[in-house]
Amino acid sequence: MNQDQDLSSHKPLDADFAVPEAVTFEQAIALTKNLLTQMEAGLSATKIQAAVTALVSTKAGARGFFVTYLTDPRSPSSHPPAVIQALQSAPETVAELLVKNLAMSTAMILTHQGNQSPQMAADSAQVQARALGLIQQLPLPAIQVHLQKMQQSAANGKGDYQSFLERWGYDDQQRQTIQQVLAQVLPHGQSPNPG
Repeated sequence: MNQDQDLSSHKPLDADFAVPEAVTFEQAIALTKNLLTQMEAGLSATKIQAAVTALVSTKAGARGFFVTYLTDPRSPSSHPPAVIQALQSAPETVAELLVKNLAMSTAMILTHQGNQSPQMAADSAQVQARALGLIQQLPLPAIQVHLQKMQQSAANGKGDYQSFLERWGYDDQQRQTIQQVLAQVLPHGQSPNPG
């Protein structure tokens, strides 16, 4: 039995939702899938908030949560208040991962369109829309800081997100599209510093 099977056969969340202290990325994915199943079945807001808070308390847990929550077809179309409140418990980690997910999904829409993969482009667009929705609903100053840093790196190839953009090999068109999407959630008139 692998870890995924072990965690998906975990006790129902209504009974107990235990996130290991050193939760791995893979465990967090399995736990988030379990959480989404329980949310569909009517899990209480208190338990949803406790589960998401536990998942995002570590970087690996937060990465596993977002990779599942932003892509899973069972994720709610509008984000429940319990999820929004829980995400505020780890502002720096949540801000960084949401901004990265927004940039990556935006770039991947173009990649999939170029590869004539309409379904994959639609999936990336869904991730983009969910990430945008969370960013717009979360009152976290850290999100604006990370949006500005990503915007600056996409615009001039320098700054905190330069290595991130280079690692994924985003071209000029992708970087320009990332800037356009970031502009939707940055304060009006905010432009990156040239150079």
